[in-house]
Amino acid sequence: MQTTASDQPVSNFVAPIAQKDRILFLDCVRGMAILGILIMNITAQGQAYQLYENMDVRHALTGFNYYAWGIETFIFEGTMRGLFSILFGAGTLLLINRLQKNNSGLVPVDIYYRRLLWLLVFGLINAFILLWPGDILYTYALAGLLLFPFRNLSVKKLLLAAFIVLVIISYKESAGLFEKKDIITKGRAAQALVAQKKTLTDEQKEVLGKWEGLKKNGAKDSLPARLAEEEKKIVHKNYAQIFKYFAEQNVNIQSIGFYRFNIWDVLVFFFLGMALFKSGFITGSQSTRTYVLTAFTGTAIGLLLNYIDLSTLYRVQFDYIKYLEQSKFGFYEIRRIFQTMGYLSILILLYRSGIGKKLMGIFAPAGQMAFTNYLSQSIITSVIFYGFGLFATLQRYQLYYVVGSIWIFQIIFSHIWLRYFRLGPFEWLWRSLTYWKKQPLKKDPAIA
Repeated sequence: MQTTASDQPVSNFVAPIAQKDRILFLDCVRGMAILGILIMNITAQGQAYQLYENMDVRHALTGFNYYAWGIETFIFEGTMRGLFSILFGAGTLLLINRLQKNNSGLVPVDIYYRRLLWLLVFGLINAFILLWPGDILYTYALAGLLLFPFRNLSVKKLLLAAFIVLVIISYKESAGLFEKKDIITKGRAAQALVAQKKTLTDEQKEVLGKWEGLKKNGAKDSLPARLAEEEKKIVHKNYAQIFKYFAEQNVNIQSIGFYRFNIWDVLVFFFLGMALFKSGFITGSQSTRTYVLTAFTGTAIGLLLNYIDLSTLYRVQFDYIKYLEQSKFGFYEIRRIFQTMGYLSILILLYRSGIGKKLMGIFAPAGQMAFTNYLSQSIITSVIFYGFGLFATLQRYQLYYVVGSIWIFQIIFSHIWLRYFRLGPFEWLWRSLTYWKKQPLKKDPAIA
């Protein structure tokens, strides 16, 4: 048996935290977040990825589809992922504290990094094998590798780290926006020269090529053709063909996409979550006035910024070129932080009330089995949309019938499973792999 410097068996530590010692609120929010993430993911799982933010211009842009798009993007987009990322940051400190309390020497470091490396493997499986290119586990694992050295920083320094990352990603957002604006302006100028049968310089030819590519992938008139082309790559295809299609997307997302956007997107919330845990904010130890003020300010500013962005997108009827021309600044992450903090504060206030605590308690088992529920969402949707051939057959609002069904199943399953077992099935597998030893799964009736 492996022992620590103090001769304490490592295996004694790996038992799940007793229910009475769990921070139940974090389980509740984690459960709500993991279920809420499906609201956004379902649009890219059941339809062409271009419809993640856009409505399908082949159908009416009013009615049920409009309301589904509006509620989804206005209220939920980025916020459920934001809550989950904050909890990951807070959970990192919880884990490290427990590891260091029960072990000494390099054992906590060893366990921490082995855990994340296995999470990386699960992320690759989710993306490539379970066919979900929107997987977040890969990004969480790689970004999580950076968190250990920050564990002892003060709240102020963690907030400063979050602010620095926010500045970086906001700059990257705006720089990308203005780069595309420049391509539009110069591309149109080069296009006019071609119409006048004038010779272009090499630089103008390059800009014209970028402009034509931007039009092909962004103009409203080209969207129906792009959607049809995307759907053709999946509809009536076998697993091997779909695997090959998604493999190409995954390689791009987990390389260029990761370094350009994804790592910054999660790091800002990881640092924020660590700061909120150390300050006691996330565990409800601040004053009611603090939560009320944060709830009002965060939600109001977040929704206002979101409304400005979405109203522009809808006004131009999902024409990306016109949307770029009318956009003034990249504030996606800023909006997401305000809105997510507002929602978190509302949930804390709700949990403090008796009825709110009972209602939120419904989601606690789903939160304790968040890893299982996240992966099983990919499994279920892959079977429904690729196995049963329902991909691109449901309109946007109809996708939420699937979401509701999965929610009901996962909430009920989580409650039943945890009555008899200590961990969710994938949590158990993850922990067993981390310690490279089979962990106890069934509950001891006497202890229970």
